[in-house]
Amino acid sequence: MFTQIKKYFQKARQEIDKDYAISAPDTDSTVQNRPGDGSEPLLPRLWTGVDLDGTLARDNGFSGMDRIGEPVPAILALVRKMLNNGIRIKIFTARAGDPEQIPIIRQWLKDNNLPDLEITNTKDYQMQRLYDDRCIQVERNTGRLIVDD
Repeated sequence: MFTQIKKYFQKARQEIDKDYAISAPDTDSTVQNRPGDGSEPLLPRLWTGVDLDGTLARDNGFSGMDRIGEPVPAILALVRKMLNNGIRIKIFTARAGDPEQIPIIRQWLKDNNLPDLEITNTKDYQMQRLYDDRCIQVERNTGRLIVDD
């Protein structure tokens, strides 16, 4: 049992240590600063999160954790368009909390002709937008819910 737990955390550490930087054109507005002579600081790039199950991939509720549904064509096309425009995309999914899910997600991305995107379940200050089937947008600083009636 202890050996399995140790292996689990080793896999998690390896995943965290990976570098998934995808270079974007210098004209990309999400690149805030590029160092020239090394004296300027490199500011973090903004990113857009795209949920996996129910947003980028169909979720019929019966797939289980070892399978990801078929792609949702409209979101798949949107992700490709954003990538072609140099926007940094991260797959934002609860599955990322389990290191054993990462290879399954990577294979799904590959099978659907998407690059090796970053995978996370954590927001940070550089996240500028999130596409998700479970969220309700709230107007900034007011608490007013933005809903389609």
